Amino acid sequence: MSSKSAAAILQRQFKDLTDPKKGIPSFNIELDDDNIFLWNIGIMVLNKDSMYHGGYFKGQMRFPSDFPFAPPTFRFTPAIYHPNVYRDGRLCISILHQGGDPTSDEPDSETWTPAQTVESVLISIISLLEDPNVSSPANIDASVEFRKNPDAYKKKVLQEVERSKADIPEDFIMPESEFAAYSNSTTKSREHEQEPLDEDFWYDSEEEESFDEESLMDDMEDRDEDDDEEEEEDDDVDMVGK
Repeated sequence: MSSKSAAAILQRQFKDLTDPKKGIPSFNIELDDDNIFLWNIGIMVLNKDSMYHGGYFKGQMRFPSDFPFAPPTFRFTPAIYHPNVYRDGRLCISILHQGGDPTSDEPDSETWTPAQTVESVLISIISLLEDPNVSSPANIDASVEFRKNPDAYKKKVLQEVERSKADIPEDFIMPESEFAAYSNSTTKSREHEQEPLDEDFWYDSEEEESFDEESLMDDMEDRDEDDDEEEEEDDDVDMVGK
């Protein structure tokens, strides 16, 4: 798949996630220097019972040119104290790992497939914050403390929450609950109606390669057919050798 096809997919998902009527209030998403392959994301936990409630955790998601056949990467900027976050901020989560790796013990059902979306990844990240995977930690110290000294772990998380509030954009209204977030989105939708988005501003060229779900499925089928042809050629070589 060409980078233009990947860009078209990402453009559609970006528009849906930033549409005040469709977007999820837990995320504040912007492009980095109008680059559709690099997203700056603010993650918020709206569950008031969560120790992460009230925090604004900045991260950056980078997409490959062959998306969605290859997964994006995600990095917290700055890094947060969590069992599944490396000290440089990189996130370790199954949904961002390429499926079909024989050296991995992760089930394919939990790893990346082309059917995944940015939205499903972000929702998985929210879930991971509350429910770390301590069996495969990226930060061993945080993993041990989470299991053996949860009070100390919670104290550090609350400190992270307070620190993160300094990263809230000046013009951003921080939602305190899911209901408030959707109410705020309704207000923003009226503002967006007055400033229509130029759909072509991500592209240097005026020509845009069209994309739809059928073309994605055709591409996947072509890849499967190519694999089958390669296997048949290998079988023919084996027969000749015998």
